[in-house]
Amino acid sequence: MKKLDVRLLRLIKNSKGQFISIAVMVILALTIYVSFSMVADNLNDSIFHYYDVTNFGDVFVEVVRIPKTAIDRLHSIEGIEAAQGRISSDVPLRVEDPNEKVRVRVVSLPKEEGGINSIYTIEGREIKENPKTTAVLQQFVDARGMVLGDTITPYIAGREYPLDIVGIVGSPEYIYLMENEETLMPAAEKFGVIYVTEDFAQSTLGYQGSYNEVMIKIKDEYIHRIDSIVDEIEDQLDRYGVKRIIKRKDQLSHSMMMQEVESLEAMSTAITLLFLISAAVIINIMLSRIVKNDRMSIGVMKALGYNNLNVMGHYTKFSLAMGIVGSIIGIILSIPISAAFTKMYIYYFNIPMFQMKIYYIYIVYGILLTSVFCVVSGLIGARSVLKIMPADSMRPEAPRAGGRIWLEKIKFIWNQISFSWKMVIRNILRNKKRAAFLVFGIALTFGITMVPVFMSSVWNNIFMLQYGEFQTMDYNIDFASPMNHNALRELSKIIEIDHIEPKAEVPFELRNGWKKKAVSIIGIPRNTQFYHFKSPLGQPVNLPQNGIILAERLADSLGVGIGDTIVIKNFMPDKKDQFIEVKGLVEQYLGTNAYMDIEAMNDLLGEKGVITGALVDSRDEVVPKLRDVKNIRQVQSVEDMKNSFLEFMDMMIYSVGVMMLFGGILGFAIVYNVTIISISERMMEFSSLRVLGFEKKEIYKMVSRENGTMTLLGILFGAPVGYGMCVGIVSALSTDLYSIPIMINPSSYIITALATVLFVTIAQLATIRKIYKLNFMDALKNRIS
Repeated sequence: MKKLDVRLLRLIKNSKGQFISIAVMVILALTIYVSFSMVADNLNDSIFHYYDVTNFGDVFVEVVRIPKTAIDRLHSIEGIEAAQGRISSDVPLRVEDPNEKVRVRVVSLPKEEGGINSIYTIEGREIKENPKTTAVLQQFVDARGMVLGDTITPYIAGREYPLDIVGIVGSPEYIYLMENEETLMPAAEKFGVIYVTEDFAQSTLGYQGSYNEVMIKIKDEYIHRIDSIVDEIEDQLDRYGVKRIIKRKDQLSHSMMMQEVESLEAMSTAITLLFLISAAVIINIMLSRIVKNDRMSIGVMKALGYNNLNVMGHYTKFSLAMGIVGSIIGIILSIPISAAFTKMYIYYFNIPMFQMKIYYIYIVYGILLTSVFCVVSGLIGARSVLKIMPADSMRPEAPRAGGRIWLEKIKFIWNQISFSWKMVIRNILRNKKRAAFLVFGIALTFGITMVPVFMSSVWNNIFMLQYGEFQTMDYNIDFASPMNHNALRELSKIIEIDHIEPKAEVPFELRNGWKKKAVSIIGIPRNTQFYHFKSPLGQPVNLPQNGIILAERLADSLGVGIGDTIVIKNFMPDKKDQFIEVKGLVEQYLGTNAYMDIEAMNDLLGEKGVITGALVDSRDEVVPKLRDVKNIRQVQSVEDMKNSFLEFMDMMIYSVGVMMLFGGILGFAIVYNVTIISISERMMEFSSLRVLGFEKKEIYKMVSRENGTMTLLGILFGAPVGYGMCVGIVSALSTDLYSIPIMINPSSYIITALATVLFVTIAQLATIRKIYKLNFMDALKNRIS
């Protein structure tokens, strides 16, 4: 082994604490990058393999009613590979607790096997042509503790239908199980999907010889023309009352899963760069200190014939060693972690086909990325080697010119400060770069820690804003089919009502030039007591007599503002498209809708006096009383949403804990390394203090005061850093399904500050042994080994 390599090992041994702490940061960076990148790709591969096996559709059309002959005619459109009809309807499910509201989506299965959106049998058998059997989605079965052979009883059109469970299945449509876009979070125990024979669905739901949904598969070579194909489909099916056309990319489950994959990819890159940049800066500072302390040794090496390249390579190897050790351990850890996370996602999202591969490209990228960061930081940190000349290095380096700090000039303040605090202030102001890095590191720690604290309150904020301010009704009732206003009087006879309002909620397509968006327009009374609209600036917005108001995100996606005119594509038979002016923009936190005065909406887009549901305030037992009412499709209560939210919050605790752990590790590494560097650089100073009578604990107390001051400054600077990180997270996570409000409570700042202080304190305690083990006599003799 070469002499310089032996010296390198000795250097690593003498600074093993710092070496390990930086290596841990590299390990975390590489582990996160490789494992999360592989999880994202494995999850994506598993999803699309599942799609291929089950022949997942490309376009989904919801219609009022369509015969099979009309579906067959769709094959005449160039690019369509297959088209298949089915019946789908949401109905109540009879359960033991009369106060529990459970709904299921009844979906018909085709008589022929191998159709579009085939179900995947996980357990049991196919239902074949037995109308008294059903196959149930696995998430619903697991959530409610069902088994094969159990009987479930959906309530369809005012009648109960007991069905035997003969199969437990998965479906590509419901990997991410949500009832609709306005559902705040998954609730598998409250909503499920059951599959029945086509004959059973047609007879019980009133679709003899017809369907209300069409699934379409497009040939691979025509998929790039999907928009024009959708336009042709719309024109051909217009007479059958097209409600909505959904492309695969907009399908609820697929959209949520793709967002999950994208967030994993973004997280792997962002956290990796954060840890590597922090490690690189620490390596730079650390090597600068080592080179400064090794000044005489470097001079001797150069005198013995080692050139600048040899010496710089020697110190750069030190930083590269951290990268190599971190890379090896990180790779070893990343493979089982990626497998575990992939299995967790597969299980949670009910993907029965597990595709686990090791993507060596990410391992190579990770090693290269780590090596580049470590080598570059090593070269920058060791660059002062070039300035050291053998002859000059034999003499101790001239002390840096000192002088009074600016605070000393303010006598009435300076004279009030104790001697130990004066030393603390002088050291901070005379080592501005080191102090600035420590403040930056603590600010970064504060920011990283603040993100999970903020995210833990996000869903609570969304829930309170959506169902406490934006919508204030107790119950949202949907009818099975459009009805006239007399339905409100009928409801008043069944339940005791404090206040009731009609609503008309109908899907339309809004267009602005080439931009278009399929959404539901909600018609409500102009003097509504249940909707409280506010502009993005927080100002009240009144529902106009004519015109339309849009959710801000909807307006952004269409590229329109107040005063612009949009086209409303009407899917109702024999109804013309309409031009309408945008009269206002409002904040909507859950879902994306447009709003109109119900009378103006019916006059312009529908039929006079028609409503699709009701909004109700009531202290009565609404859910059980309306359970058996024939024309009630669903009753959504705010209380049910609240219970689902509380269950979801339990799952948030884990992710919050992981993010806080990352912040803690980063804070520990930065504070520990900077403190060790400070102690090593100030050995002469501390030795002099010992001679003057200072005890070791007093010296440690002084170092703690310095770090405490830097921590306070770091927290102050960290508050805007944390706010900026939260804004970035909100921007990345907000979708058409939900908008995350920037609401950071004072308690979030307090919790984050306390966590940051805890991380700094742990790092500070880890350095106490370093001070107590310093050989002050050697320092005073100025011995250099």
